[in-house]
Amino acid sequence: MTYNLLAIDASTEALSIALNYNGKTFRFFEECPQQHSQKILPQIEAMLNDANCKLQDLDGIAFGKGPGSFTGVRIGVAIAQGLAYSQGLKLVGVSTLQTMAQQAIDEHGVTGVLAGIDARMGEVYVGAYVAGDDGLAESTHEEMVCAPDSLANINVDSAVGTAWVTYPKAASENNLKVLEGSVLPDAFYMLKIADRAFANGETVDACDAQPNYVRDTVTWKKLPGKE
Repeated sequence: MTYNLLAIDASTEALSIALNYNGKTFRFFEECPQQHSQKILPQIEAMLNDANCKLQDLDGIAFGKGPGSFTGVRIGVAIAQGLAYSQGLKLVGVSTLQTMAQQAIDEHGVTGVLAGIDARMGEVYVGAYVAGDDGLAESTHEEMVCAPDSLANINVDSAVGTAWVTYPKAASENNLKVLEGSVLPDAFYMLKIADRAFANGETVDACDAQPNYVRDTVTWKKLPGKE
């Protein structure tokens, strides 16, 4: 069974929305830094209209739960919660890193990939994934935030994401082949991950939807004498 699902991600510079409805797929992807809050609802409405679909016709909603921009992640979670509340729909959060890994698996046929997002402040969000028997990206260890030169025990040979655009040396030193594309998460690749989650009953009510920032706090260096 394939579920009728809306997927949204606003966790990075890109805003992406995808819809699977009655066997047809619709998608939107645009790099629009700091414009997510203005564009996301009109784009969702336009997509539903294009599909001749109403929100209540859906089985549920998937959202990019992070990591990524704190503001962007919050926007995605809040919009998903609001839409789900209005129609009593179930939600499933999908990792932005897993979404990027899924695109790499689907587009490049790799069996393992390190997805990374530039986390600013000299750090990267990273997660290693391998293709499961069903072709879906499976995590090999907990996602984390770290300095790019502190990567260790990498058990994959490919990499995707903005982390390696910003820190190409970290990829080369770990013998990682940086793949073209998959630089930013695309909600289209969330759909199959979310579909399995819905099939397995791995959903939550709107009130229980949670982001995964990975980096929960930000430590600012204080000026001398200001501690």
